[in-house]
Amino acid sequence: MTLRIALLGNPNTGKSTLFNRLCGLRSKTANHPGSTVEHQVGRCTTAAGEVCDLIDLPGIYSLMLEMPESKLCVDCLEGRIGDGRPDGALIVLDANNLLRNLQFAASALRRGLPSVIAINMVDLAKRRGLIIDEAAATAWLGVPVIAVSARTGAGVERLLEAIANASRAPSQATPILSLPSSEPGSAASSAWAAEVFARIAAHPPLPLDHEMSVHDRLDAAFTHPVLGIVVFALAMSLLFASIYWLAAFPMDAVDSIFGWVGAVVTSLFPSGILRDLAVDGVVGGVAATVVFLPQIVLLFFLLALLEDSGYLARAAFAVDRVMRRFGLPGQAFMPLLSSHACALPGIMATRLIPDARERLTTILVAPFMSCSARVPVYALLTGLLFAGRPIAAGIAFTACYVLGAVAALATAAILRNSILRGPSAPMMLELPDYRLPSLRTAAFVAIDRGFVFLKSAGSVILAIAVVMWWLSAYPKVAPSSESSTLRARAEMIETTAPAQATALIANADRLDERTQQAGSFAGQLGAICQPAFAPIGLDQQLTVAVFTSFLAREVFTTTVFVLAGAGHSADGEELGTLDTVRRATRTDGQALFNIPTAASLLVFFVLAMQCLPTLVVVRRETGSWRWPLAQFVYMSGVAYGAAWLTYRWMS
Repeated sequence: MTLRIALLGNPNTGKSTLFNRLCGLRSKTANHPGSTVEHQVGRCTTAAGEVCDLIDLPGIYSLMLEMPESKLCVDCLEGRIGDGRPDGALIVLDANNLLRNLQFAASALRRGLPSVIAINMVDLAKRRGLIIDEAAATAWLGVPVIAVSARTGAGVERLLEAIANASRAPSQATPILSLPSSEPGSAASSAWAAEVFARIAAHPPLPLDHEMSVHDRLDAAFTHPVLGIVVFALAMSLLFASIYWLAAFPMDAVDSIFGWVGAVVTSLFPSGILRDLAVDGVVGGVAATVVFLPQIVLLFFLLALLEDSGYLARAAFAVDRVMRRFGLPGQAFMPLLSSHACALPGIMATRLIPDARERLTTILVAPFMSCSARVPVYALLTGLLFAGRPIAAGIAFTACYVLGAVAALATAAILRNSILRGPSAPMMLELPDYRLPSLRTAAFVAIDRGFVFLKSAGSVILAIAVVMWWLSAYPKVAPSSESSTLRARAEMIETTAPAQATALIANADRLDERTQQAGSFAGQLGAICQPAFAPIGLDQQLTVAVFTSFLAREVFTTTVFVLAGAGHSADGEELGTLDTVRRATRTDGQALFNIPTAASLLVFFVLAMQCLPTLVVVRRETGSWRWPLAQFVYMSGVAYGAAWLTYRWMS
């Protein structure tokens, strides 16, 4: 029998770190029907072979709050999620904030489920002079209490055994001190927590003066209204620059793997339509996007380390002061921050904002925040603009995020001073302790995001790659007279000058590819729409690529690769995926990506609304098509205008 265990706790208790320690990669993201709040479900096994399914619920401060996260936790505990009530509950407390966490534990214990309490981060607490008496805590609380460190794994095996035992034998001891009937924050709840804390702590916490003074100085710098922003900008610049350095080798490896797969597929299929579809459409098309997987995984790995260290919460305070000046509420920070992963959950998370005008403003500006789907495009275009200069490319990468944030703030200011006028509420955010980040947890976060990206590559990107291959391959166009002349000359000198003959044939192939490209369905579509995009430097191929990117931003590189064709240079040299895109040419033989075009496209992708699913979610959240359509028109206009200015300035 598999036991179902609900994992509960306040924010910043290390609950998710403990979940990853227990379940590792044996987990998946789930949504309760009718809710936009995600929770993780993972499986772990005790030393005795007992199998447990852990439900990692969102961190909350109270089960009684009128918030989606609190409602999700209550629904789980009352059996409205999955297969009825869980068999037990694992309540995670932070040893360094035990007084407040004990109040939440009391409210959770009143639900009557067989429970185990894990007091986490005891290693950090011990360094500060606090030692937890497990036996006393078990007696006073009436449930098994295990001191653990999710970061190091200390106590985790005993915790698993306690969970299984408590769930199999639900009878629990009566706590020495009766549980308070009030919710966290009341006088009675606070008095109860203080009494329990005094009984279970070996001695009160004794902070080290040196340690606290260092932490205070760091907080003063990281939360400073000016210095905090400067530190945040420098941190992000170094992070993005390191992505170029550290991801270079794995990107080359991925490119080589797809090149090998393409060669194998070429050898398996005879020359013809099927081989072209498999090599250029499927393998090459998917490779053009998946090659950026190492950068995406590394990005989330480094961001997870920053968050786990406690720094990002300080950065939030620094940024919040800026946000409020532009009319955004403090509660908008988390939706906008999560929009850097994907705008969809960011927009849905705005349900936490109580004021309707503030919520609508946040919804309308959230797509300006650069999401992970834009990373492949940013990486390609900044790499073209600053080839061989990773520091400059990293700064440009950071500038993309800054530009999106500035556009969001400017738009929010316009809205909040016109049609959505009103005051903004300050943000209340708990600052977690500084701690050494967990490489294990960061790795799990990065791998999870990588799988999400690969899932997209296996569905949407593959489908678009095949469609774009077909649009670029049909209808078949007869060779041009110029290419026929070159081939005839090559036949005449094949025996006397083989090298020249090979070059002539390569030139003829290139001319035939251009002719086919111009006459294909994709070329015809691009020719119709290209005049509208000519002012920002786009040719027919890039026009089509921009149109397909409205389905999914990351397929821009895939579309360019497929339209670029065969994957070899003019002299017949075999090229990798990235080199194929970088060396692609226009129908007139000029470089597809010159500096002005690459710069204008980069600005366009930062600012444009290029995600149809986002428009659908905005319509669902606002209840009208008026807002998403206005959002699409506004963002497209801003993106086009900024791209035009960039192209004119760079030309």
